[in-house]
Amino acid sequence: MKNKTFKKLGFIVLGLIIVALIFIVAFFTTSYEPSTQAMANLEDSTLVDVTENNFISFTPENTTATTGLIIYPGAKVEPEAYAPLANKIAQAGYEVIITPMPLNFAIFDSNAADEVISKFPNIKNWVISGHSLGGVMAAKYASENSNIKGVIFYASYPQGDELKDSNIEVTSIYGSLDGVADLEKIIGSKDLLPTSTTFVEITGGNHAQFGSYGEQSGDNPAEISADEQIEKAANASIELLDKISK
Repeated sequence: MKNKTFKKLGFIVLGLIIVALIFIVAFFTTSYEPSTQAMANLEDSTLVDVTENNFISFTPENTTATTGLIIYPGAKVEPEAYAPLANKIAQAGYEVIITPMPLNFAIFDSNAADEVISKFPNIKNWVISGHSLGGVMAAKYASENSNIKGVIFYASYPQGDELKDSNIEVTSIYGSLDGVADLEKIIGSKDLLPTSTTFVEITGGNHAQFGSYGEQSGDNPAEISADEQIEKAANASIELLDKISK
């Protein structure tokens, strides 16, 4: 009887392990794919040249950029989804680079910016940004690398006070209807960031519309268009980049 009982328990445990593994694999291998609009923004234009290799770079055509912005994607979001935001910022004269992440989770490569910086020696001023989890990892990177002069949070906040006593310029941009990120923590992060931090609330904006990948589970419907939210996020980003460039 004992052997039969142990055998049954063994099958139950094995079954639970298999279910858990299936859940883990499904969680890490599913992602939010870029929209048609996002893919269109990966095409070269008279204003921006787009290059895809180890990362996606947006190079302004009419000027030689000396300030660059690195974008860490949000969790489970494919990097191409941030092409509309990156393209819009690049049109203002800044090099913008989106870094793909292992399994689309920035937590697995918080130092992805290292390769970017090494490949663009012409860039003298670096700003790093991130959406959601990407912003958390961007802040971590900035706190550990003195060559980063600015941080931009898109619906995000730092994991601690690692930036509080730094001289880094910081802008935190968030949608008033965000249903994924904790708005209280975003607003409350002013106690974790430099006193000079600029907070920009996009009225009617939500979590997903910082990228272009459709609706996100748990998010609230936005009351403004995706184009309007990306335009406002880009403008707030450009203001920080302008400040860094002076």
